[in-house]
Amino acid sequence: MSTAQHSNWDLSVIIPARNEMFLARTVQDVLEHSRAHTEVIVVLDGAWADPPVPHDLRVSVIYVPTSIGQRAATNLAARVSTATYVMKLDAHCAVDEGFDEKLIAADLELGRTDVTQIPAQYNLHAFNWKCGQCGFEIYQGPTPKLCSKCQHVDGTFTREMVWERRHRTPKGNGSEGTGSFVRTEFWRFDHTLHFQYDGAYGKRPEAQGELADVMSSIGAGWFMRRSRFFELDGFDESHGSWGQYGTELACKSWLSGGRHIVNKRTWYAHLFRTQGGDFGFPYHLAGSAVNHARKHSQDLWYHNTWPKQIHPLSWLLEKFAPISGWHVPDKGNDTAREAMLETVRQRGAEFSSARQSETQSPK
Repeated sequence: MSTAQHSNWDLSVIIPARNEMFLARTVQDVLEHSRAHTEVIVVLDGAWADPPVPHDLRVSVIYVPTSIGQRAATNLAARVSTATYVMKLDAHCAVDEGFDEKLIAADLELGRTDVTQIPAQYNLHAFNWKCGQCGFEIYQGPTPKLCSKCQHVDGTFTREMVWERRHRTPKGNGSEGTGSFVRTEFWRFDHTLHFQYDGAYGKRPEAQGELADVMSSIGAGWFMRRSRFFELDGFDESHGSWGQYGTELACKSWLSGGRHIVNKRTWYAHLFRTQGGDFGFPYHLAGSAVNHARKHSQDLWYHNTWPKQIHPLSWLLEKFAPISGWHVPDKGNDTAREAMLETVRQRGAEFSSARQSETQSPK
């Protein structure tokens, strides 16, 4: 383990990483755009970085020989941190100029210590593939087998770094990049606790402020006081390495009596790798592991069994009602949606009744 040569940091940016080709670029981006007293703590989870993490007095590197998973790596880095605030960031992200000052300023403006902030999110355009035969650039994805322009098939494609927010029509494939940037500000989860985007909520009056309540997030970038992170018991490693990350964060933030908000004054840009091949997730994602995380999450929140919650899940649903996938049809089995909503409401009433009895019982 190498450690940054300073103490009393304002913010620790925590980056758990395993076989992440853009880790060094992400660390560099954070260092270039931070303006507060900010450090970076990288956890190399079972593999050394290639290319290596930039050497900087603001960077600490923790190497774990055997992979412990994203949740455990985040918890480990938070324990190492001595900063007032922590921010978790995926290892394939870019950040706004002065992102750290803007997040800290919002925390102080809100005047409470139990707020989780999610910066507005852009899609990250990290690179293009350049054909070695004709120079045509193809938008990022798995290594091409064929140039769509010259039809060359000799495999000589090289990555050309772009590293900017993604346009609606991204640079590459003959385009210079046009249209607005791809930005999202609101997220939710449905009746199976599966993450979904929530553009409809963004049109409601209560979503219009610069610091607006948001039901959930994807979990790739978030910010809170470090003391608050430990009040929430960090991340529950019983879920496994990955899956339900944003749902866990949101439920813990809200159901403990705190807030979970989007800060539209700043942003991060996240690289989405959903095409498989050599452009997929760096952790092995067995279907059984994903199902385990979802089942553990459902057992926890459907039954209101997290010891630190003061509100049931039904409280959160009513706060953001109507929610697609809960109160109104979204997709899939609508009968299952209605049945789960009724079950959650019943269990919420039981939870609230039990809590009321506890508070009224003689000491």
